[in-house]
Parts: sequence; C-alpha cells; structure tokens
Amino acid sequence: MAINIHPTAIVDKNAQLGEDVEIGPYATVEGDVKIGAGTKVQQGAILRGHTTIGEKCQIFPYACIGMKTQDLKYEEGSVSYVEIGDRTVIREFATVHLGTKDGEKTIIGSDCLFMAYCHAAHGCVLGNHVICSNSVQLAGDVHIQDYAIIGGCAASHQFCTVGRHAMVGGMSKIRQDVPPFMLCDMQEGSMRVIGPNVVGLTRRGFKREIMQALKEAFRFIYHSGLNRSQALERVENDVEQFDEVKELVAFYRNSTRGVC
Repeated sequence: MAINIHPTAIVDKNAQLGEDVEIGPYATVEGDVKIGAGTKVQQGAILRGHTTIGEKCQIFPYACIGMKTQDLKYEEGSVSYVEIGDRTVIREFATVHLGTKDGEKTIIGSDCLFMAYCHAAHGCVLGNHVICSNSVQLAGDVHIQDYAIIGGCAASHQFCTVGRHAMVGGMSKIRQDVPPFMLCDMQEGSMRVIGPNVVGLTRRGFKREIMQALKEAFRFIYHSGLNRSQALERVENDVEQFDEVKELVAFYRNSTRGVC
C-alpha cells in the first residue's frame, strides 16, 4: 500500500519509510530516521537522529523520539542511536533520547506500551512486552527486562535493572535493582519487595508449582532472618530448582547496585 504523508508534515527526502506508513499533520521526520511498514506517526510527533522504528508501531501526538541526550558528557559529533521494535506504542508527549557516547543505543523492544509523558534517557534498554504507565521516568542506562510493568509516576535511578515479570507500584523510587517475578512498592518511604507477582504470573500462564517455589524463595530471602548469602544458599538447597528460581538467585548474585 502507499505511504500516506499529510501535506503539513515535514519529512526529509532521505528518511526511509516502509510500506503503508502514515505521517500525520505537522509531524517531523528527519533524514536518518527509518520507519517500518504499517507504522503510524500522529500529529506533531518529532522523529530525529539515528532512529529506527519497527513495523506496525503507533507514535502518538507530540511524542519526541531520537532527541539529543541530556547527558552533559555528550560530545558534539558523537553518533548514537534509538531503536524501537515492532508493534510498540509510544503515547502522547513521551520522550526517548539518543545514547551519549559513539555507538550507544537507547532501545525499546517489541510489543511495549510507553504511556503518556514517559521518559527513557540515554542508554536505557527495555525488553519486549514492557509496560511503563503514565509519567514513568527512567534515568540513563536503566534496564527493564521482558514483561515488567512500571506503575505511574515511578522514577528510576540510573543503572538500575528491573527483572522479568516484575511489577513496580506507582510513585515508586527505584534506587536498587528490582528482582524478577516479584511485586515491589513503596512502604514507609522505601522500596519493599511484597512477594511474588502472583496476578501477573497467573495471567501469563505460570504453573502453580513455580509460583509456590517463588513464594518459598521469597520467604527465605526476606523473612528467614538469614543474611543474603545464607538465604540464597537455602533457596538453592531447599527450594525446587525451577528455571525461574535459578534466575531469581542469579539476579541477586549478579546485581551491582544491590537488590531491593
């Protein structure tokens, strides 16, 4: 099908547009941008820099993608990138910035929902099926793994990681890594791990036996009175070693910022 560009849109002749791309009124698409087939860019959105957007994405009004990083370490002339996967939705006024140093990428995977006013700074990497609710703010080099959900107005310190299938409550301050498969929220001014993300895991078809093993691991780590190393050893010795349990233990041991 034909490319549909509104007469008021500004699209550089060097931009690469796939089949059936739609560019709405007053949108701007600069020369180094690549847009996959079937993607819709709505009114007033700005796409610039070395930005690649996958197929069948939706870019809502006034989103800004591929803008220069706000990192003061950026050196003029550096070439960095934004990559967005297929079928991802970027809502109104969201911002996704380029990396800081040469070759650095800011990545949002496929099938993600990046809601209104969210921000992904330089070097952030979001996996697939990630949901960031309204006004989530991600500092530089934050990693959000597959199927994680971040509640509205949550903010993350740079270099933090949120594990797979984790759920972070709204208004949270993420200052350390969030373990996979767990539900975390603010309590008495600090982030606490509440327990396994049972609702989310159930919706995604996890077996009851796996969720029970994660509950046992959680009790050892947070409610046994053991230090972290001792608790992880108990998990390895006394909890059935499903892949998810092994992943949870490895996440704690590999964390460089510490885990909530």
